[in-house]
Amino acid sequence: MRTRKRRRLNWRNIIGLLLFILLIAGGIYGFTVYHSFNKAVATMHEPLEDKQSKKKQPEALERKEPFSVLMLGVDEREGDSGRSDTMIVLTVNPNNNSVKMLSIPRDTMTEIVGKGKEDKINHAYAFGGVPMAVNTVEEFLDIPIDYYVKINMEGFKDIIDTVGGINVENDLAFKVEENSFPAGKIHLNGEEALAFIRMRYDDPNGDFGRQERQRQVIQAVIKEGASISSLSKAPDIFQAIGSNVKTNLTFEEMINIQKNYKEAGKNIEQLTIQSEGKMIENIYYGMVTLAEQKRIQDELKAQLEMNTDS
Repeated sequence: MRTRKRRRLNWRNIIGLLLFILLIAGGIYGFTVYHSFNKAVATMHEPLEDKQSKKKQPEALERKEPFSVLMLGVDEREGDSGRSDTMIVLTVNPNNNSVKMLSIPRDTMTEIVGKGKEDKINHAYAFGGVPMAVNTVEEFLDIPIDYYVKINMEGFKDIIDTVGGINVENDLAFKVEENSFPAGKIHLNGEEALAFIRMRYDDPNGDFGRQERQRQVIQAVIKEGASISSLSKAPDIFQAIGSNVKTNLTFEEMINIQKNYKEAGKNIEQLTIQSEGKMIENIYYGMVTLAEQKRIQDELKAQLEMNTDS
């Protein structure tokens, strides 16, 4: 009688096969994420034609040169041309591994470049869209704006909901309509996050308190979007971003920033520009002195490694 030989299991082969399957699955998922991101960037990309000669080139990002970004949070509701409710300038320096974030108060009075008059800085977008907003901020801060990112704030809530909401540390207990925000660590969905950052009249710090909440929400979205738990939602996140964000950054430039500047993103310093409120013809304006304007200009120029001699 022939004895049948039992084949011994070769665990090395089984483990190798499992790893191979996982690598293929990971590769397919990685391709899906890459494809979703590429598609989103194509939808988002909107160059500033009159400024293309001035903007940074991809080679500058490969050389790890400092750069600046203007973030515009825009309220674009039906039947309204929209205003830049939020204006934040980021100056990124990979040599000192830091980002300086300046929130410009929306009521700041300055010259609107291309309009020939002084007005609230957030009106620049209403008068001339992104180009006029960029030109006005460049003039006000005396620095070049290399890139812009425009976020539709109504759609921003979709991005927050897609990542599963965000956590923020709230210093001031307050209520806005049906939304209550207790002091301490709170979890916000998209609708709540918009109400959280828009409140300013009940804040003893006024627009400065509002700027701090904006910074918290932006950082929380970045943190949540970059977390491991959000990886499976990447295609949905990119779709939400693609529908609500416009930028002159290209896919290649974004990849270079992720590769060469990610350490700088771990060290974000909030800058504040001081202004004094003044009523002119029953309209509130934030007046910035020339000395204060120069102080903030010099700090941003140093961060961008510009020659500050003048």
